[in-house]
Amino acid sequence: MNASAHSDDPHLVDRVSWLRAAVMGANDGIVSVASIIVGVAAADPDPRAILIAGTAGLAAGAMSMAAGEYVSVSSQADLEAADIERERLALIHDPIGEEAELAEIYVSRGLSPQTAAIVARELTEQDALGAHVREELGLGDAQAAQPMLAAVTSAITFSVFAAVPLIAAILAPVSVLIPVVVVVTLVALTALGGLGAVAGGASVGPAALRVVVWGGLAMAVTAAVGWVFGVSV
Repeated sequence: MNASAHSDDPHLVDRVSWLRAAVMGANDGIVSVASIIVGVAAADPDPRAILIAGTAGLAAGAMSMAAGEYVSVSSQADLEAADIERERLALIHDPIGEEAELAEIYVSRGLSPQTAAIVARELTEQDALGAHVREELGLGDAQAAQPMLAAVTSAITFSVFAAVPLIAAILAPVSVLIPVVVVVTLVALTALGGLGAVAGGASVGPAALRVVVWGGLAMAVTAAVGWVFGVSV
């Protein structure tokens, strides 16, 4: 087990493998299900229709997010694996040239040619492929694609946060269903933006604002569509 140089202040980039999927799943869960509910309610405020639409949106959305994350991150993992294999073959066929390439990378980062050559030699002797994967490809354990982790994280957060507007719609009186769902959704989006910012070590205000703005826009567009079709009927 490798000791961390920042054991009391860990780098937040280590969370990138799950944080992106978690925030995307949660945001999509709130926005998509809330938009479905608002759109259906605007067209036909029948509680049974709203419940069915919201529940179907939650179930379908969770599976869609899981499948989409797994497929997309798997594609990323395939690309990474292909690049790593190319580096492995290059080290077999041209070890001297690859070591020189590694030294050039360190020179471009500010080391003297002499120091860069020493660093490249020592890293090559220790773990040549690992050094090239880190320095040339920019890949590390924290950034490595993890399809299953992304899929599970996205599906869980989608389901949990999608339940928020759905529960609000179930509990709200039909006469004020749309305003209640909108308000609850915007509050949930604000909280989500804040949580994502805190988890990623970013500023809370801008993160919360962009989530609320885009979520509100999505609900507004869907409500407009619902009203149009409601009038048409």
